[in-house]
Amino acid sequence: MSPVFPKAALFDLDGTLADSVHDLLAAANAMLEADGRAPMTLAGFRPHVSRGARAMLQAAFPDLAEDERLSRVPAFLDHYQREIGRHGGVFDGVEAMLGALEAAGTVWGIVTNKPEHLARELLPHLGWAERCAVLVGGDTLPERKPHPLPLLHAAKAIGVDPADCVYVGDDERDIVAAHAAGMRSVVALWGYRLPDDRPRDWGGDTLIEQPVELADRGRWPQR
Repeated sequence: MSPVFPKAALFDLDGTLADSVHDLLAAANAMLEADGRAPMTLAGFRPHVSRGARAMLQAAFPDLAEDERLSRVPAFLDHYQREIGRHGGVFDGVEAMLGALEAAGTVWGIVTNKPEHLARELLPHLGWAERCAVLVGGDTLPERKPHPLPLLHAAKAIGVDPADCVYVGDDERDIVAAHAAGMRSVVALWGYRLPDDRPRDWGGDTLIEQPVELADRGRWPQR
């Protein structure tokens, strides 16, 4: 049988579709400046982005106790909200990939651990407010990735059986969630990772180096 695009493609957001590190770094550095601390570099901050606000604050304030870092999460998200869409964009090849999916009739959506209101605020900056069929954030439901509930909820919302969905993400939690939801998975190797991450050990069905490769139906895992 010739390869086909999936009926539905679901994506992580930061580090998979959106190269949002510059917006997030601006937020972290605003907090560091307010504390009289030196700014973080892009290279030092980038690997932590896919692990969420707590991990980013741990990288920015490694000397603080965990409870003190947690208390700064709301302020970090407020700073980030002011920076959304000002510095970042999408990874090269993402638009070609999404265009190929849309031309083939594939429904696509986003399942992220980013708070839903922030993810929803980002979409217009990327031109996706009307194109994204479903958006599930980290606080949309009682559970978040690596729990499968957000992926199952997204599949139900777009009316596609989980077995006909493929989930694409750059973090091990994405692949764990996809497997638990009964979806095939793609590891996005272009995303944000720590040096000791071993994405080839995550058990993804396919590993892809660049988004544009997914404009080719033959690169998607087949059912």
